[in-house]
Amino acid sequence: MKINWRKLNNILHRDVGYFFVGMTIIYSLSGIALNHIDNWDPNYIIKNKSIAVDKGTLKAQMSKAEIDDLVKRLGIKKGIKNHYYPNPNILKIFLHGGTVTLDLNTGKGLLETVTRRRVFYEVNYLHYNHAKSLWTWFADIFAAGLILLAITGMFVLRGKNGLKRRGVWFVLAGILIPLVFLIMYL
Repeated sequence: MKINWRKLNNILHRDVGYFFVGMTIIYSLSGIALNHIDNWDPNYIIKNKSIAVDKGTLKAQMSKAEIDDLVKRLGIKKGIKNHYYPNPNILKIFLHGGTVTLDLNTGKGLLETVTRRRVFYEVNYLHYNHAKSLWTWFADIFAAGLILLAITGMFVLRGKNGLKRRGVWFVLAGILIPLVFLIMYL
């Protein structure tokens, strides 16, 4: 029995492509987010809000109960994790999902809230490979699958749009462009 290599190539390209659609979207979204990490935090939304309290209710050493009461008066529903005084005039309160920093002399401060950015947090978690173990193996299989898709993709079409004519120029451009950037940045 003779093997039809073109048919096998096209079946492999199609089925591996279908199988890795989800992974391709995960790594693509995460890659876009990480490419712009200087412009935004892809994992968290951080909001800052100026706050003020009556400075008469503040003192140099406050109990946990007094700090709980203070946080409630500020309308903050997040629970307190801890607090400390970075210097005698500043109180820093750590919340679940943020911080409060208060100037004890003026009563003015800053509320910083931190929430996970939906979708991007999860895809970055997978892309950074925090999960380890089995996920590492699946990610390695995905990488091998991308190599297989690249190679089989070159042989899907034939004729004027195939690798021997039009396709060779795209393959060369796809190799040369990264090399040019590599030369520019190294």
